[in-house]
Amino acid sequence: MVRFFTVFLFILGSLFAETPVKKTVVTPDIKADIPHIMEAESLLVQKIKTFVSEEEYIKNKDFIKLIFSPEFEYYRQERVDVVKVVATLKENGLLNLFFDKPQELKLSFKTSGSPLFFVKIMGDTLRNIGYYRYVTAESNLDASEFTWTIVLNAEYATDPLILQEELAKSGCSIIDVVKIKAEEWKYSINMSEAHLNISSLVSGEEFMLKRSLYAHWLNIATIQNLSINSSFRDDWYPQISYYDQQLHLLEVLQKDKKTRNILLVMPKGARYIKISDMYTLKNVKDNLILKPSGSR
Repeated sequence: MVRFFTVFLFILGSLFAETPVKKTVVTPDIKADIPHIMEAESLLVQKIKTFVSEEEYIKNKDFIKLIFSPEFEYYRQERVDVVKVVATLKENGLLNLFFDKPQELKLSFKTSGSPLFFVKIMGDTLRNIGYYRYVTAESNLDASEFTWTIVLNAEYATDPLILQEELAKSGCSIIDVVKIKAEEWKYSINMSEAHLNISSLVSGEEFMLKRSLYAHWLNIATIQNLSINSSFRDDWYPQISYYDQQLHLLEVLQKDKKTRNILLVMPKGARYIKISDMYTLKNVKDNLILKPSGSR
């Protein structure tokens, strides 16, 4: 009986004994392999990684952390200041925009503004930074935004800083930049304060239009009348177009005969005027002299 009771106590004690638990020790090497466990990447780091390769980021991780410190300086209203990020990468030799050889570059521009106004501004901007030959690959308009995609042959990707500098002249700014791959980039553009980067006519101040193969655009927001004179060497067949603030076409005037002088009255709501020739601006060999008058 005593023996049985001793055996019973032994079994009972073994049931309540602590069961050893294996502990996993995370070594420094393991930590390096599972960074997502150690700390979540900030939005800033995620954005930086879209501009530099994984290999370059790993190789320069400490340097990148240094030049982007403190991180809060690279945020604007809880959004990464992408233009400032690009500027810092470029200043420190970490932004490679060049291709090994010329190839097709695809650029997409997205905005919530007027499509017609946007394409005009972007077209002028692209021409001002040296992009004259491109084709529209796609355009899409929905209830909230408009997207315009172009393709061109280039030796390097567009520099976001140069693009931002030129867009600023028209009151626009880059909200975000997404690098899909070296030869494909997407831009989000804010045009809430957009305007055409062109000269404004002022009543009583004579203005000269120099000879050009491109149509002349001018701001006529404050004038009422406009007299345009051409020289005797010109064979000018006027084509005058008026647009409102959002670049909707209001009126077109054409004269299919050589013209030395024309007097125009600005239509109600007209903000911009485009002065051209019905056939070709090669017909205008000298300067056109503009004399604005009246106010509105």
